[in-house]
Parts: sequence; C-alpha cells; structure tokens
Amino acid sequence: MDPPAKFFLLRKRLSPTEIRRRAAEADNPCMKNKTLVCWIGVIAGPMGAARFYMFGLRDTVGWSQVLLSVLGIYGFERAQSFGLDDPLSWWLAPLLGISIAISAIHTLYWGLLSQTDWNQRYNPSADTEASSGRTNWLTVGALVLSMMMGATALISSLAYGFQRYFESQIEEARKISQ
Repeated sequence: MDPPAKFFLLRKRLSPTEIRRRAAEADNPCMKNKTLVCWIGVIAGPMGAARFYMFGLRDTVGWSQVLLSVLGIYGFERAQSFGLDDPLSWWLAPLLGISIAISAIHTLYWGLLSQTDWNQRYNPSADTEASSGRTNWLTVGALVLSMMMGATALISSLAYGFQRYFESQIEEARKISQ
C-alpha cells in the first residue's frame, strides 16, 4: 500500500475506492475547486479573477471584464470630478455594474453545476465524484452573495444610465422649444 493510502486509512476508516480517489486528488494539483471559484467570483470577479483561475490568463472574457471594470471606474471618477452632467460618465459608469453582473452570472453558473458535471468539465482526470466539485454551505453562501451583488449592480447601473439619458433628452427638448 502506498504512503498516501496508509495515511488516509489511519486517519479515518475509508473504503479502498475512497482511498484511491483521495490519493489521486492529492497527486493532481491542477484540480479546480467549485467553492474556491465561487468565492473568487464574489470577491474579485469583476476584475476577471475567477475566469483567470478557471481558464488561465489567455481568457478573452476575463480580460473584457477587466476592461469593463476599469472603464466603469473611470466613469465614476469622471462623475465625481466633472459632476453628474458629464455625458461620458453616463455611458461609462454603468459598465462597472455590467461587469459585476457578468461575474455574478458566471459564479452562479459554476456554483449550480452538479458534482459530476463539474468534475467532467473542469477536472477531467479526476473521478466524477471527486470532492473538488462538491457543493457545500460555503458554496451556497457565495452564490447568495453573488446573486445579491449582481442583481443590485445591474439594476443600479441601468437605472443610473437611463435616468441620465432621459434627463439629457428633456433638457435638449427644452432648448429646442425655446
């Protein structure tokens, strides 16, 4: 019996298949953990961190999230510097909310995958019942936070953008009527 198997056997009374599965997981450091990716999505998802964790630094969706976030932050900076009447900030500020919503959708997608689907897609060398694809209460907590933040950001950014757009249209109509 190999050393990892002895370690698992001494620690708990496990079946031989469970011992082999855990030893295979310990040997494969590239396995993607569902709970970890959900929390990365909640904490740093708008900056593409969860996408980079899952697919590497060559992921174009991750870089587009970074671009949307930076442009949205720049829009808020313009609104603070030039006031709320700055038309460019009306278009740029909602991009941050859209980036947060995209990150929340990705987090929800990954968190709601079943254990077998997760392991087949993201851990193909592991057993379909590997623990890295398991959903636990930390995963559920990340999903709840992700849904709250994503919905709030999307609704707020849309409301801000539409309000500023229609206010500008009313002002333009007043100018034309005078």
